Amino acid sequence: MRKSFGAKPYTYPQPVLIIATYNDDGTADAMNAAWGGIHDTTEIYMCLSAGHRTTKNILSRGAFPVSMADADHVAACDYVGIVSGDNEPRKLEKAGFTTEKSSLVDAPLIVELPMALECRLIRYHEATGELVGEIVNVSADERVLDEQGKIDPDRLRPIAFDPVNHTYRVLGEKVGNAFSDGAALK
Repeated sequence: MRKSFGAKPYTYPQPVLIIATYNDDGTADAMNAAWGGIHDTTEIYMCLSAGHRTTKNILSRGAFPVSMADADHVAACDYVGIVSGDNEPRKLEKAGFTTEKSSLVDAPLIVELPMALECRLIRYHEATGELVGEIVNVSADERVLDEQGKIDPDRLRPIAFDPVNHTYRVLGEKVGNAFSDGAALK
């Protein structure tokens, strides 16, 4: 028998996305967002309220990278989500994050987080917080690449948000092959 929970934002996995931007003075800022994902082949969708400094920076600069939070940086990734850059101007430094400028968009890449989607703003709806960005590039540090030069999730160790228990979970083991295993049922 199933238990009913009502209308809740319960999906698994919910990626933990770290969005970085430049403030008006050129310093870097970042936030943690769990409500987001792929919107189209080269688009990302997120729900960001208008009150966030990061949202204001995206609207001002028109660019933002989205890094995948990883198991090696759980505390730092959580920290940038619970502390506002409006209250703590040294937020990234306190998190232990350093940045370098993206060569493709007007935004900072977080060096310690090895994978990022470098994006340009397509549209933002202030009333709903719906933000859509164009994925200009995906970049990954060589330390998370396999022998074929592909991103290896076992090396990246991305985390997901568990909205039911308010915990972070590391991506688990491989259990099958996409676009292949189901062929046995044809």
